[in-house]
Amino acid sequence: MSVSRRAAWAGLRSRAATKERAVTREARASERAGTERAGGSVTAAPETAPDAGPVQKPPLIKPAVRKRLVPYWLLLPGILWLLIFFAAPLIYQASTSVQTGSLEEGFKVTWHFQTYWDALSEYYPQFLRSVLYAATATVLCLLLGYPLAYLIAFRAGRWRNLVMILVIAPFFTSFLIRTLAWKTILSDSGPVVGVLNSLHILDVTSYLGITEGQRVLATPLAVVCGLTYNFLPFMILPLYTSLERIDPRLHEAAGDLYARPFTTFRKVTFPLSMPGVVAGTLLTFIPSAGDYINAELLGSTDQKMIGNVIQSQFLRVLDYPTAAAMSFILMAAILTMVTVYIRKSGTEDLV
Repeated sequence: MSVSRRAAWAGLRSRAATKERAVTREARASERAGTERAGGSVTAAPETAPDAGPVQKPPLIKPAVRKRLVPYWLLLPGILWLLIFFAAPLIYQASTSVQTGSLEEGFKVTWHFQTYWDALSEYYPQFLRSVLYAATATVLCLLLGYPLAYLIAFRAGRWRNLVMILVIAPFFTSFLIRTLAWKTILSDSGPVVGVLNSLHILDVTSYLGITEGQRVLATPLAVVCGLTYNFLPFMILPLYTSLERIDPRLHEAAGDLYARPFTTFRKVTFPLSMPGVVAGTLLTFIPSAGDYINAELLGSTDQKMIGNVIQSQFLRVLDYPTAAAMSFILMAAILTMVTVYIRKSGTEDLV
């Protein structure tokens, strides 16, 4: 055997012996560690704790709670607005309605509920007239607005946006100016009265009691026309929104089942548009019942509505308790009628 082979063989033996001694040492160390754990005398080597920074305090509001509170924070501005500009004035008006006194001596809360009965018994004609005018204007708005909303939703095509602009264009003009314009339109020397006279229509309306002689101004017809014109967009917009959601394929299906156009309208279109009808009638009737501008400018003393009486009691007579009591009576009457109407129309979800 050569010298080089002997040297290589000796090196292999040396490495094998070194590895065997290392394995033996590891086995003894593990055996000793197991014995110490069994005897309960494990001694941990001291460790130096890392340098900790400032202690962070836990958040005051947990993330889950904060997430649940987000909707309420978003509602807070609206709630504050209602509390400041609706609830607080309403409470103040309620306290005013049960006060007695005069402007010179001052008003004091005496819980005088007789004011409600006195106001109702003295001004009930104006209450009934307001309901009648508002209901008539609402029906006229529905009869005029439904065909126009139907046209915009299903037939307008590329002219839809233009027609919608024409519908809302009156809102860019003051309510007062629009009503004064009707005073000019319905004047005795205006073209409208001339045409109605030539067709002898004013003779019929005078016989029915909605006009007087050969004039339209200062009559119930003028007041109702003003209410209808001013609140017509409030009827058209909800109707259009409701009609636009109707799938046109429903009309095609009704035609495939040999339904006539009127039957399709009665069985499909009108029932599906009832939410818009209800919303439009409410948006028209409620402000019409409390309006006083149209009766003031287009009517006479015989056409005064309850809004005119309240305005007069507040600003001219300065009888604040009576005015506040009439306001609450009007509000209660409208709320009652609206609730009954919604439930009878089958749209309880709006309540």
